[in-house]
Amino acid sequence: MADETRQTLIEFPCEFPIKIMGARVDEFAQAVVAVVLKHAPDFDPATVQMRPSSKGNYLALTCTIHAVSQAQLDALYRELSAHALVKVVL
Repeated sequence: MADETRQTLIEFPCEFPIKIMGARVDEFAQAVVAVVLKHAPDFDPATVQMRPSSKGNYLALTCTIHAVSQAQLDALYRELSAHALVKVVL
C-alpha cells in the first residue's frame, strides 16, 4: 500500500537543483527547459548551467527551480525521466 503522507527531508518552498543528462544534440536543452517550465513556470532559462561530458557526447544541465512541494518535484522527475532525449535525472 502506498503511503500518501510520505515524509520528506526537504522544507518547501526552497531552491532545488536538478541535474539532467542526455545526448549532446541541439534540441536537448530546449526540450529540458520546456519540461521544467511546465512544472515550475517561474524558472529562468538563463540560469541553466551546461557542462559537456569529457568526450563531448553527452550534456549535463543543472536547473535550479523554486520548488513548492514534493508533488511538484515528483511530477517533474517523472516527466524528465520519461523524455526520449534524457538519459539520467538526479
